[in-house]
Amino acid sequence: MAIIPTVRCRNMRAALAFYTGVLDFERVDGDDALDDPCFNVLARGADLLFLSSHRGDGEFGQAVAVLVENLDSLFRKFRGRGLSTPGNPDAPRMVHEGPIGQTWGTREFYVDDPDGNTLRFTQGIVLPPVSEGE
Repeated sequence: MAIIPTVRCRNMRAALAFYTGVLDFERVDGDDALDDPCFNVLARGADLLFLSSHRGDGEFGQAVAVLVENLDSLFRKFRGRGLSTPGNPDAPRMVHEGPIGQTWGTREFYVDDPDGNTLRFTQGIVLPPVSEGE
């Protein structure tokens, strides 16, 4: 079984530019025309994310967790691609400014997309293996 979040966007072209140009997602399927409203499928490795500018597909302001390895190098890579963070990016007082170790054992940084949705990049969550047939 797979669960795929649908992230709502207002402007598909702007959303795709951000997700593919900054955050390492790849557009793998979707509407041929990018005129709103439209729908696209993004991939990051084997994981999928739906982007939709259709009314009723998701809510603005949601949070999506993205589990990663090498969180700190990923953050530096995103900053090098133009990811803007508030305040001083070298002083991670807030998770939106840079990677931070959480008291519950993960290391995280948060990124807001152009529509106010938050992607929570997280390292340190260990998931159980998925057995065949699930």
